[in-house]
Amino acid sequence: MIWNPDLECMPREEIKSIQLDRLKVTLKRVDSSVEFYRNSFKDSGVNIDDVKSLSNLSSLPFTTKDDLRRDYPFRLFAAPMRDIVRIHSSSGTTGQATVVGYTNRERPNGYRGD
Repeated sequence: MIWNPDLECMPREEIKSIQLDRLKVTLKRVDSSVEFYRNSFKDSGVNIDDVKSLSNLSSLPFTTKDDLRRDYPFRLFAAPMRDIVRIHSSSGTTGQATVVGYTNRERPNGYRGD
């Protein structure tokens, strides 16, 4: 079943273009607001302005579960805490919990703020 034909049936090249645009926005955002990513790019020799295609994804450093734990709880958030409207956390049963925060714009579908 197709819920949104305009998006779900979009030509593949158009999808790739949107993905690349959103990747560039994300890279600039985390580079400017999250010390961990700024250092990670620098340590890996990555200049985010050199990302020109989706094939450049392979040059970007990974973020590991250990990174999430080391920067617990909120040091990987790219938005200020005043903009965070929802937090999801693991239970931490195998170690330290990990946390993900959402702004109003990023909130999961169905969340109404109650």
